[in-house]
Amino acid sequence: MSAAPKDRFKPVKSILVSQPKPTDVNSPYLSLAEKYKLKIDFRQFIKVEPVPPKEFRKQKIDILKHTAVIFTSRNAIDHFFAICKEFKIEMPAEMKYFCISDQTAHYLQKYIVIRKRKLFVGQKTAEDLFDYFKKHKNEKYLFPCSDIRKDVIPSYMEKHSIAFTEAIIYHTVAADLSDLADVKYDILAFFSPSGIKSLKSNFPDFVQGNTRIAAFGPTTAQEVRELDLILDIEAPMPNAPSMTGALELYIKKANNL
Repeated sequence: MSAAPKDRFKPVKSILVSQPKPTDVNSPYLSLAEKYKLKIDFRQFIKVEPVPPKEFRKQKIDILKHTAVIFTSRNAIDHFFAICKEFKIEMPAEMKYFCISDQTAHYLQKYIVIRKRKLFVGQKTAEDLFDYFKKHKNEKYLFPCSDIRKDVIPSYMEKHSIAFTEAIIYHTVAADLSDLADVKYDILAFFSPSGIKSLKSNFPDFVQGNTRIAAFGPTTAQEVRELDLILDIEAPMPNAPSMTGALELYIKKANNL
């Protein structure tokens, strides 16, 4: 947790988390709400929209000329196979798949039979895939992604001269939050620069006042500062590797617990 100004440690009773409501009954957010008697609501600040077939065609990408596909999210998987269905493309049995995590790899089973394919799985981050890319540097990689994405994978591929095509298959846009115009929360928790931009897009005259802002990840924190907002809670930190951990540290101090 970053050091917030002393006068901003005010009691916390409500939090809005800019993510979908967790389905797991053991979610740390639900535990946090129960432990500190908090009202915690969930709302996605961004949404994804598929790239229309006509727009995809303009990218002039021949999917079947590639020998490997990189997936970094479920959204990428859904929209990629929607494109394949639209253009009646059937993925060949020898195609290799590189997934950022076990969860992403597991989700891939919705569209293909994993045991018949060649699958390479990272622990959690894009960097986890680098060793695989190095060992399979002669593949022709396709990277289905959003128009807003991190540079980690493209930068690595370019630096190591690995054949690589970026395919924009969905757009990340601000969700409509107009129903929240008159709703106040003590803390707003963000997980991406897009979420912060959505706040400002929906409420251009937003005045932070006593609303505390929590940000997960350095790029999210940077976006908060660039929009001249006060960053009260930052994660991950050595003593708070998760957003819920950072929130709990703040709440203990703010609520004098």
